[in-house]
Amino acid sequence: MGRRTEKSGRVQVPQTVAEPSARELMPLLRQLILPMVAGMMQTKRTMQSMVVELGLASMEALFEAQAEVLAGPKHRHQPGRTMNHWGTTETEFPFAGRKVRVRRPRVRSKDGEVQIPFVRELQQNDPLPEVVVDRILLGVSTRGYADSLDPTPDVLEAHGDSKSAASRHLVKETQRRMKEFTTKKLDTIDLAALMLDGIVVAKHTVIVALGIDVHGMKHALGLWVGSTENKAVCVSLLQDLLARGLRIEGRLLCVIDGSKGIRSAIDEVFGTGAMVQRCQNHKRRNVTEQLPEGKRAYANRMLSQAYKARSYDTAKKTLKALLSWLQNNDEPDAAASLKEGMDETLTVLKLKLPTTLTRSLSTTNAIENLMGSIRTTTRNVKRWTPGSSMLKRWVTLGICQAATRFRAINGKSGMPTLVAILRKSERLDSNQEAA
Repeated sequence: MGRRTEKSGRVQVPQTVAEPSARELMPLLRQLILPMVAGMMQTKRTMQSMVVELGLASMEALFEAQAEVLAGPKHRHQPGRTMNHWGTTETEFPFAGRKVRVRRPRVRSKDGEVQIPFVRELQQNDPLPEVVVDRILLGVSTRGYADSLDPTPDVLEAHGDSKSAASRHLVKETQRRMKEFTTKKLDTIDLAALMLDGIVVAKHTVIVALGIDVHGMKHALGLWVGSTENKAVCVSLLQDLLARGLRIEGRLLCVIDGSKGIRSAIDEVFGTGAMVQRCQNHKRRNVTEQLPEGKRAYANRMLSQAYKARSYDTAKKTLKALLSWLQNNDEPDAAASLKEGMDETLTVLKLKLPTTLTRSLSTTNAIENLMGSIRTTTRNVKRWTPGSSMLKRWVTLGICQAATRFRAINGKSGMPTLVAILRKSERLDSNQEAA
């Protein structure tokens, strides 16, 4: 008899092969991916070389065609010819952040060599300074500029990417931008609001002006450099804006922080033509920083309640309640800070503007973003030269960089309401003076 087998009720589970771990797969992936990456890079270099060769061939063909337009076909008699082919020469052209030498034909008349139009156009439209500035804004130093560029194909002999060359291009381009920015005419801007703020760069104080036109669009207007944020520096900036044609029809809403120099300059230049809004964020910081930790939460809550109020009367009542609380709780410094300019923190509430526009114009957030761009840009400078020339160039560079990202302020649909109020106020003041 054969052996009898007992049947069990258990189900047999087939054994499975263990999946390889990530660590076990790494050598295989490395063997597969690294050759692919190397191949992609080689393909990129090959394609780049092909594109450059085709581009050079196209340039040479265009040079030859223009030379024939001027001097006629080569090796053919042409009666009345006034120009002649005169051999070839190598000429520098900008290419991929460098300068390269390309051979071109020459044309000569009886008065001397005649410039080929396309050659002149390429040499005049030099993008190298802008390329250098773009690299510097990305954090590349002038010393590392050459390494940041793509390799040059072997068919070209390139130069002009050294540290000194990059520095020259950087200075040239920043000087151009600074001159353009500081002399730009402002008579096309119909201004409704003006924001002023100061920033310390390289131990100098720079006052910057940002304008908001009647459509809610932002415009970088100007800058002025001084030793401190004093009245004289701010007056010089405002007078410079007016001298460049800044138009102000009716009254002007000026949004500022707590600077006494800026406040005094507005009074001197604009007088009663300005309505001043003190930044609520600055006022909040000035008050709460003078309080112990245990009292800050209540002060913050009261300030938020006041600044989010829908009416001037409600906000003023809340601030007075907070002022009384500070005085009763032996916080004289915080109370004095809140009391100073308190009414001017509620200027936009008096105007009864739409809620979103009220929030946009109750702080200096719009110009704070501009200041952030200046800080980011000037951080690339490791050593400043004496004087204000280099400082102004770099600050202008930061302003221009920020201006490329400008957009309308939040609540721009309410700007017609603001403009109507400002210009109505001017008419009322004129009528009262006439009476």
